[in-house]
Amino acid sequence: MNASMSETVTPSAGQGRIDWALRGMPVLKAIEKRLTESGTLVGLRVGVALVLEPKTANLALALNRAGADVSVYCVGRNTDGRVASALAEAGLQVFAEEGAGDERDLELARDFLRTKPDILLDDGASLIRLAHREFPELVASMLGAAEETTSGVRPLRAMNDEGALHIPVIAVNDAKTKYLFDNVYGTGQSCVMAMLDITNLQLAGRNVVVVGYGWVGTGVAKHAAAMGARVIVTELDPIKALQALHDGYRVLSLADAAPQAEVIFAATGIAGVVTAAHVADLPSGAILCTAGGGAFELPMDYLDSTGTGRIVREAITEYTLPSGKTVQVISEGDCLNCADAEGNPIEVMDLSLSLQALAAEQIATEATSWAPGVYPISVDAENAVAVIRLRHEGATLEPLTDELTAAMRSW
Repeated sequence: MNASMSETVTPSAGQGRIDWALRGMPVLKAIEKRLTESGTLVGLRVGVALVLEPKTANLALALNRAGADVSVYCVGRNTDGRVASALAEAGLQVFAEEGAGDERDLELARDFLRTKPDILLDDGASLIRLAHREFPELVASMLGAAEETTSGVRPLRAMNDEGALHIPVIAVNDAKTKYLFDNVYGTGQSCVMAMLDITNLQLAGRNVVVVGYGWVGTGVAKHAAAMGARVIVTELDPIKALQALHDGYRVLSLADAAPQAEVIFAATGIAGVVTAAHVADLPSGAILCTAGGGAFELPMDYLDSTGTGRIVREAITEYTLPSGKTVQVISEGDCLNCADAEGNPIEVMDLSLSLQALAAEQIATEATSWAPGVYPISVDAENAVAVIRLRHEGATLEPLTDELTAAMRSW
């Protein structure tokens, strides 16, 4: 997320972007009003460790206006410097520097955790895991955390199974008003659009392989097909594979799909799903990228060890394989819509970020009685988000009459 040549990184530049996003976030506005009136978050320290761009900035500001002491963290690759500057000007503690490398990111992450958040809102569970590894005294004092992504919920469940998770965590990612909208429509659209913008190519007529047919993969396949791509899906789960087949896509193993893959979207959140052997079988000039996860899905160590990587266009690195073939990797393997584009659409993120705000409310009011573990967000919170959005759009729900209630209960 780089500022244009004509745009200076100033608070005013970032505030304009934040204000624009807020226009499309009526649900978050309503949740902020609810939290402000209840005073639930007053005096609590809330750490927001999400992709730092205008939409997440509005979540941080909403929590702050509702009375929380808010600090913000993000890796340099996913930080919009204009937004970071605006949040700092607004009085929030910001631990994020656009373009920072791994060492600096880790230093900032540790400083962020030293603010001792009572509640942590995470993306990818990286800060939750870092806290468990290096700040056990912080973990012992925390009320809980909320996790936004599939790739973050998975390791948290593994930690819990092994008895290594010591706080309650709400799996925001598992809410219907998150994965049915953010993952499918949001990540699906934004990752396909990001690939098109970054490369300035078209998908029409190209063989596009979507690795994984979860909610993100479903969205990527849907949007790639809408742009004219010939979509192939690879999947471990036979039910999901059958669903992809019924949605009109070819279903192949990645080994079988690789020789004809012109573009690969890794969309699993699982490390190592695309291997060096798969890459070796790609046609020359094939494009690799990840949707919703990160570089861990691709064999970046193998590609980097070839020593042939060269930047051929902004956000595109070309690697020459031992065979002489080339492959192009977008955004160094990071999730391309966050690393080098605008992220998910505003209206979609309004739902997800409102769920994060409601997760903070639920943690503040209920988590003191919870054992460590991974918990769902409340059904009431999910429904509240849906109802607010529906009302904003002028939609009305069918009323549940006594007759309908009786009919549903009859046998």
